[in-house]
Amino acid sequence: MMMKTLFLGLSIMLALTACGADEPRTLTVMTHDSFAVSEEVVAAFEAEHNAQVQFLKVGDAGAATNRAVLAAGNPLADVFYGVDNTFLSRALEGEIFEAYESPLLAVIPDAFELDAAHRALPVDYGDVCLNYDKAYFEDKGLTPPKDLDDLLAPDYAGLLAVENPATSSPGLAFLLTTIGRYGETGYLDYWQGLVDNDVLVVNDWETAYYEVFSRWGGDRPIIVSYGSSPPVEMIFAEEPMEAPPTAAVVSDGSCFRQIEFVGILAGTEQRKLAEAWVDFMLSPTFQEDMPLQMFVFPVNPEAKLQAEFVDYLAVPDETAFVSPAAIAEKREEWIQAWTEVVLR
Repeated sequence: MMMKTLFLGLSIMLALTACGADEPRTLTVMTHDSFAVSEEVVAAFEAEHNAQVQFLKVGDAGAATNRAVLAAGNPLADVFYGVDNTFLSRALEGEIFEAYESPLLAVIPDAFELDAAHRALPVDYGDVCLNYDKAYFEDKGLTPPKDLDDLLAPDYAGLLAVENPATSSPGLAFLLTTIGRYGETGYLDYWQGLVDNDVLVVNDWETAYYEVFSRWGGDRPIIVSYGSSPPVEMIFAEEPMEAPPTAAVVSDGSCFRQIEFVGILAGTEQRKLAEAWVDFMLSPTFQEDMPLQMFVFPVNPEAKLQAEFVDYLAVPDETAFVSPAAIAEKREEWIQAWTEVVLR
């Protein structure tokens, strides 16, 4: 009787252990607020890896990076996606990532790989540019801006909204645009001119685009957004459109190219699953989903772009350039100087 009871108990324990092995593992991916992915794409990963993926959105890319640095060693998630080349050095200096050389890096152009130690792996890129509301300028009989210099003219007083570079990656990208365009000796003079012309500063892209932009009910017809924003307006319009209602300013030196990265957070207890997710983000399945979800370009050249994404896309011939080394060395100094001129 005792042997039967012992055997029965052991059988139950083995059964419970087997059931536990089949339980899906949970992977937490921390992202910026603009992250989006199709449900079916996530479901494909979950099915392949017997996993459940949770997304933790923690603000704009700058704010998200700051959160990740503050939690270094005791991470809020297993993976962090969304740090870009403007904040990359902050993440690397904060030692928030574990190195991982994904096999998918073999097909990704070297120009996108800014971390030789493979702690942060490139996922996508896009151009931060001025966007304007076409209807506003048509109604006012005013010529839309064609270049950064136009924003200093009296006709454009009170029309521009930008994001704060201390908290927003598009905001920092636009600050770097002005540094690349006017140099370290001239960018503050340019910003003083914008202040004199009543520029509005907000904390993040969502506020700029969906609350302040005249296209969506605000009172500012020029905002800092992306070169891909106009075709997005058309693709997701409630009523069919013949052309986008907004346009991007893509003259030489008026945009800044952002590259976004993913990395495995140091201290994760799901290292292998995190590696699988990183590989997945670099694969054509995920890369082909991004353009119509986050309106960015894939870094994997094997990913195909949807026709509706490129038909109305304006791409700058020449973007403003500031080297990653200069950004790493002087980013905080530039932001502080900007703050003194623009916010005080």
